[in-house]
Amino acid sequence: MRRPTTVTYRVFPTPLEVAKAAAELFTNSVTTAAAARGIARVAISGGTTPKAMFALLASNDFVKRIPWDKLDLYWVDERCVGPEDADSNYRMTREALLSKVPLSAERIHRMEGELEPEEAAARYEAAIRNGFRLEGAETPTFDLVLLGMGDDGHTASLFPHTEALDDMTHIVVANHVPQKDTWRITLTWPVINQGREVAFLIEGAGKAQVLKEVFQGPYQPETYPSQIIRPASGKLTLLLDTAAAAKLPEPVNGTGTLELK
Repeated sequence: MRRPTTVTYRVFPTPLEVAKAAAELFTNSVTTAAAARGIARVAISGGTTPKAMFALLASNDFVKRIPWDKLDLYWVDERCVGPEDADSNYRMTREALLSKVPLSAERIHRMEGELEPEEAAARYEAAIRNGFRLEGAETPTFDLVLLGMGDDGHTASLFPHTEALDDMTHIVVANHVPQKDTWRITLTWPVINQGREVAFLIEGAGKAQVLKEVFQGPYQPETYPSQIIRPASGKLTLLLDTAAAAKLPEPVNGTGTLELK
């Protein structure tokens, strides 16, 4: 379903500045949600930019601002590897953030990539249903969903021309990715779109052309799955460095907007 969406993109001179903006977004989302509802539920992604953000969140300046006792942390996607594997999104997060902050184990909800993909997806969907106390066909509303974008236009583990793009009924699915000859576990796009805040963190000149195609090109979500991310709120945020934003319209005072129909 295509929703009218206002895309706000904020452009920063360096990747470190992007990470700082992401850390502020994380902190503000968590504190706002905790104050409003007594709990904050955030879904995070792996990759280089989140790693830098996690390092900042583990610093004293941020640790003391975040109500860790009210945060439940989930993952957007995971590779089908064990938690000690070098490719594990969970392992990266644990090393950069979780081992350094007062977030209790019962509030950390990892995807079990070491299991068979279908079993891992089913178990994670059950964990989300239990954590959010969902009934029937209810779907979760995360307070913040943080995404990346690949140079092929994929986001989460929603890769071009894969079966997960057609799934509108599950919360979590196992997705076979032929182009990488692997399986991934991922939140489905309707669940991502239900987030109260949804943001992409994107860096580097290698992402400039795909950003232009995704946000200014024709609507081809099978080719560019990131195009299917159109939050129910009608608002989408991009945190970009100058290199990644090079082919978007020139921002004014570091901020630009695009209207997607």
